[in-house]
Amino acid sequence: MSLPASHPPVALGKIGILLVNLGTPEGTGYWPMRRYLAEFLSDRRVIETPRALWLPLLHLVILTTRPARRGRDYATIWNKERDEGPLKTITRSQAESLAERIASGAFGPGSDKIVVDWAMRYGEPAMPARIKALQAQGCDRLLVIPLYPQYCAATSATVADRAFDTLKALRWQPTLRIAAPFYDRPSYIAAIAASLREGLAKLDFAPEKILVSWHGVPQDYVDKGDPYYCHCAKTTRLIGEATGLGDRLEMTFQSRFGPKEWLKPYTIDTVKALAAQGVKRLAIIAPGFFADCLETLEELAVENRDAFLAGGGERFVVLPCLNDSIAGIDVIADVARTEVAGWI
Repeated sequence: MSLPASHPPVALGKIGILLVNLGTPEGTGYWPMRRYLAEFLSDRRVIETPRALWLPLLHLVILTTRPARRGRDYATIWNKERDEGPLKTITRSQAESLAERIASGAFGPGSDKIVVDWAMRYGEPAMPARIKALQAQGCDRLLVIPLYPQYCAATSATVADRAFDTLKALRWQPTLRIAAPFYDRPSYIAAIAASLREGLAKLDFAPEKILVSWHGVPQDYVDKGDPYYCHCAKTTRLIGEATGLGDRLEMTFQSRFGPKEWLKPYTIDTVKALAAQGVKRLAIIAPGFFADCLETLEELAVENRDAFLAGGGERFVVLPCLNDSIAGIDVIADVARTEVAGWI
């Protein structure tokens, strides 16, 4: 394109794909944990309690006591080689793998126009900085992929909020697309089903029960119209149909926080109840998490395991998330290819 001699330099004509995951603290110490929790728990999408009630509780109680405890939990799963949380390690690898696949021409003509990057909704790398970096590389079209298969206002919507807020500060805004939730997408269901079958085949025991554990949300969020519960239920049903294991699957919800009633049944209560009922062999999958993180590596694999064994259970396993496996990248690539249709 020919520009006037006095025109400022511009870069344009490329497509940015930004993978976004929840986030992770920058360290396991008190202050990094406090900064991360403050950003996360200040989000109105995450905590809908009126600010006048919530903020004093957050700053005077929660951010005083919780960082040290959560820091100890993070320390048990920390990637010491890179000095970062596993969620950051895996999300970076997912973005690099997707970029390599696209660079090989996987999206056909126009693949060379695509630039892939990644960000965290809370913490670093921050979404605004990565969106601006993509624009600086000439991306005048931007696809944001929240790595949450099931839509929830507290996850998917807050990613969109952050993207829109970033664009509000830009004079030249890239055209923006937010990828649709993919809770029932055939490639996603097939990948989860294959991962479950392969994981079970590697075990030296046959689980009597398989819990499909989802991150919980307060019940009133769903009562107000959030589709999250329905998305989780449909994914659970489709996994059961795809594997033929429907009679052994049970949907539960983990990670509740605060005094509100959350979606039930609770994973930890179910684990204890199954042990009390005489179940000796238990497996858990967490298909709502696209990458292993504190909730899978510590909460499920340690806290729930301890509860099951203490109650009389004997064999327990948490099967890994899709992470940066070939099947996992297949799903992300399938979503990206669909969403950039018409741009390349």
